[in-house]
Amino acid sequence: MSMVGVAALTGVLVAVPPAAADTAGTADTAGTVSPELQRFYDQEPAWKPCTGEGLDDLECARITVPMDYANPRGERIRIAVSRHRATDEDGRRGILLANPGGPGGSGLGMAAFLRGQKIGEVYDLIGFDPRGIGESTRIQCSVPDLDDLELPTRPTAGQLHNFTEAARRTEAGCDRTGGSLRPHITTANTARDMDVIRGVLGEDKANYLGYSYGTYLGAVYGSLFPEKLDRSVLDSSIHPDRIWRDTWLAMSRAHTENVERFTRWAAENDDKLGLGDTSEAVFRSMEDVAQRLHDDPIDDFDRSSFDMAVALLNRDQGEWDVLAAFIGGLRDGDDAQVREAADAGALRLAASRDRFADDSAFSPSTFATVRCEADWPTGLGAYYADMREYAAEHPYGMGAMLSAPDPCTFRSYTPAEKPVELKRDGYPTGVVVQSHYDTQTAYEGGPAMAQRLRDSLIIVEDDSNHGYYGIPGYDCVTEQIDDYLIDGILPGSATTCPGAPFPDLDAPDTADEENLTEKVQEQIDEEEEHPVPLPAPLPVS
Repeated sequence: MSMVGVAALTGVLVAVPPAAADTAGTADTAGTVSPELQRFYDQEPAWKPCTGEGLDDLECARITVPMDYANPRGERIRIAVSRHRATDEDGRRGILLANPGGPGGSGLGMAAFLRGQKIGEVYDLIGFDPRGIGESTRIQCSVPDLDDLELPTRPTAGQLHNFTEAARRTEAGCDRTGGSLRPHITTANTARDMDVIRGVLGEDKANYLGYSYGTYLGAVYGSLFPEKLDRSVLDSSIHPDRIWRDTWLAMSRAHTENVERFTRWAAENDDKLGLGDTSEAVFRSMEDVAQRLHDDPIDDFDRSSFDMAVALLNRDQGEWDVLAAFIGGLRDGDDAQVREAADAGALRLAASRDRFADDSAFSPSTFATVRCEADWPTGLGAYYADMREYAAEHPYGMGAMLSAPDPCTFRSYTPAEKPVELKRDGYPTGVVVQSHYDTQTAYEGGPAMAQRLRDSLIIVEDDSNHGYYGIPGYDCVTEQIDDYLIDGILPGSATTCPGAPFPDLDAPDTADEENLTEKVQEQIDEEEEHPVPLPAPLPVS
């Protein structure tokens, strides 16, 4: 799942001469697809060159699926699909469907993201925008006006109700404009759409790679269509028993655990960083800055901004020098350095929010809807108790925000079905990848998913990132996944890979108070170059 975003990857499909004839509609669906659904599997897509940034050399099509699979003769919607054909035609072993996460992330650009990997030689790489998103039939919730509500990371007792009011307004906006589509925006229905894509492409089986929320989607697909799934990789996994509120609470705890790691590292390097010679002293330095910004914000950069900026800068331990310079600049800098640090923090926050505001890359309406597929507690007292605890014990990250009442607390409809019970019964052993200190999908999710599905587990040791296959610096993971996806060679049942190294504080380009904004911009540029996986977005106060 996960809170920085994916760069804009999708584009508008245009009418150009079609590509060569395909094998669409030739998959064997006898006895596995109802007669009412067969016509969807028998479609022949009209492939055309994709348009849009980052989609060069891909071909795109749109297929039709039922809005409600329980009523396939009813309303229909469209799903946008992209493809990059295997470059080794003789070695081709089928299709690989991919999802970047979310929920709410556009996946049309996944074929472009993966085409430089070895798997692009033997697989047709298939990206798609899940229902409700991007170039597929979209759901659009009306956006409520929350400007009159203060929603800080560390609210006072009198501010707790503001979060309830924000959740109520958000749900009312979705109810107002979500239409009849909204109850059918679920993980299970997206998995069913995936199987139609498989059938339309003429494949008896699909292979799968999913990041973050996409791990849950892959597990649901395998549970619903075990005879149609071959090899599968679940990278940075959702916990199978935390759908959905408990995922958010675990995220807060994971942020705190990683901040504690940072304070220990900073204390070990106090001679260079000067933030404190014990973990407790570094934490006090952070709290001093937080209190100062609460008492005297720098323009709009206040304590909540600081708490969230710490979370964003803390994710990549290879760049903890940037976080240290950010804290040090705000605590000890002269007026210019304090301003530089605040500007750098505001830049980091704005980049995250801007990416999630790009509705071609991310659908907040789908994000707000998929989570309603599971029941949420309705009693406000439990939420308020959690908010008080999390604001005090887990302030860095989102503080009280992730434990607050959710729009789904006030869900205006009843889903047609419960979330799918996850199991692996009938498809080959897959691979789960998880790091020790992932702040988006907490570590326990990986071993729990691997145990549930009896999959092999790759553990990225002492690392705090999110998403590993195909990401520079994590060759150990990429090589083992290539062995599995290409040659069918499983890693050990519980294999380890090294995490990212910590910053070299003696390097000449180490971040300091003078170059902080430049260093933050470099981080942002790097994320745009390697845009997946898609974690959960930051709440916007």
